[in-house]
Amino acid sequence: MQLRTIRRIVTGSTQYDGAGVKLVRVVGHPDVEDFDPFLMLDAFDSTDPVDYIKGFPWHPHRGIETVTYLIRGDIEHGDSLGNKGSILDGCCQWMTAGGGILHQEMPKPAERMLGIQLWLNLPKTDKMTDPKYHDITADMIPGIEEDGCRIGVISGTYKGRAGASQGEHVNMTFLDVDMQGEASIRIDTKRNETLFVYIVEGEGWFSKTDDKLLYSRRAVLFNEGDALFARASSKGMRFLLFAGAALKEPIAWGGPIVMNTREELVRAFQQIEDGTFIK
Repeated sequence: MQLRTIRRIVTGSTQYDGAGVKLVRVVGHPDVEDFDPFLMLDAFDSTDPVDYIKGFPWHPHRGIETVTYLIRGDIEHGDSLGNKGSILDGCCQWMTAGGGILHQEMPKPAERMLGIQLWLNLPKTDKMTDPKYHDITADMIPGIEEDGCRIGVISGTYKGRAGASQGEHVNMTFLDVDMQGEASIRIDTKRNETLFVYIVEGEGWFSKTDDKLLYSRRAVLFNEGDALFARASSKGMRFLLFAGAALKEPIAWGGPIVMNTREELVRAFQQIEDGTFIK
């Protein structure tokens, strides 16, 4: 049994997206080869509504899935399929953009807005699949308690317990691991899958021997291995774990559209211009 070792640590950069939402783009364009099949990870954590209240008005997507996980907060959403609702504390919205969707996400003032949005690439064969939503409410997410840790299974499985979703196009494991001070955990992993974590709060170690203490608000990409080890400092640590098999396909990325070729990208933007983007 081989424990995973650290390959890269990324902190990303503060950016303003949508109509002026302040966030940290932790993983993005420069990282796609290393993080395949994951394209982007945006993280947000604010107690000031000015940072996010302008939201993300109507915009298109094609060729990806967006996974929005809200630990704290309230985000209203709507789309061109007629769906609308709110993402609340502990909820996740898994949107398959597929062949094309228009949607908007408008955060509401809250005591704290804490969460992430992950962009998951779609395989070439599924780029133009029908768009759809999977709304995952907090009560749908299994919570497993063990040795000072609480593991929420949003997607995939953990110790035989199936999560709220299994991923129709990419079988992604998505865990929310909340560790009390000085707790430790070993999570079995599929050896060849891409795996990274985002430390939401606290600090800790991801090795039994390395003394490198890792702090919150950074992503850690790991080398291949059979298991991941984590140990929290006395302050505790909460991290999100993402794992999935690399697609190893060409990427043509332009803003909210991610395809395999430049020709497909040009066609998508032309369809947006002439009003034929939505089928």
